[in-house]
Amino acid sequence: MKHFTLAAGLLVATQALAETPVLSVYAPDYFTSEWGPGPSIEAAFEQTCACDLRFSAGDLLPRLMLEGPSTDADIVIGLNTDVTKKARSTGLFAPHGQNNTDLDLPIAWTDDVFLPFDWSYVSFIYNDTTVTTPLNSFEDLTKLPDGQKIVIQDPRSSISGLALVLWVKAVYGDKAADFWARLAPHILTVTKGWSEAYGLFTDGEADVVLSFNTSPAYHIVAEGDATKKAAIFDEGHYAYFELVAKVAGTDQPELADQFMAFVMSDAFQSLIPMTNWSYPAAQPASQWPAAFADLPAPAKAVFHDENTAADLRDIAIEEWRTALSQ
Repeated sequence: MKHFTLAAGLLVATQALAETPVLSVYAPDYFTSEWGPGPSIEAAFEQTCACDLRFSAGDLLPRLMLEGPSTDADIVIGLNTDVTKKARSTGLFAPHGQNNTDLDLPIAWTDDVFLPFDWSYVSFIYNDTTVTTPLNSFEDLTKLPDGQKIVIQDPRSSISGLALVLWVKAVYGDKAADFWARLAPHILTVTKGWSEAYGLFTDGEADVVLSFNTSPAYHIVAEGDATKKAAIFDEGHYAYFELVAKVAGTDQPELADQFMAFVMSDAFQSLIPMTNWSYPAAQPASQWPAAFADLPAPAKAVFHDENTAADLRDIAIEEWRTALSQ
């Protein structure tokens, strides 16, 4: 009888597991890591959805373009505005169904497909114990002492690196190539991605690193270190938005809609600052942790819409590549 009871219990448990709906969310590697926002978001959403949220990590856009309409994704999180035109052209995404007026961003948001879940300003981070030269503009970077070096990311492989060349193009226009030629002697190295670059900076190999104006919050909160600062430029800073979108062919449309609404909730937004070290997209500054509300920020946001970003991408990258190869 005991064996029968045990078998029946296992059968019920197996049936319950099989009936639990699964929401498949494609996300970047950093998002799903133990120190990223993924685990906290998964736990919080599963408390409300009676579902199994499963993250699948990897390089988002190439994977989606390869899989096409047969993709297993229900939700894609972690795209950014510099690639949305290409992502939109796949036809894989559906309207997000949320009210854009509930967003609190430095620009007006009108996109009904790609929804920002966090944002920050692309910035150069420095250690104020070693870098004492004022860094108030791009031109100040070109005047760093010879012994102080900058590390940046490759725009061909890094979304932050791409944001940088588009930022420079927005500020310098036809003179962007000249700026890169003058900055090149001050660049220690160009890394494939953000993590390697930031590691060189925190290891003391570089004095200045391309990152985001919210990066110092991590050092303040997690390390009690207030020496890492964002250089705030008079020209304004490139506004960087991370996005979430619903896959049109999802087999869990109601669950996907529930997740999109969850992204806009305080339960989701309150997790962002201390796990993704960015500003939440749907909360006013008055609700941010003090470490974020007190961060220096530029007076002006620089931004390219997706059509302009797509038109300028190849030109901006080639100007950068030519200058740094000489």
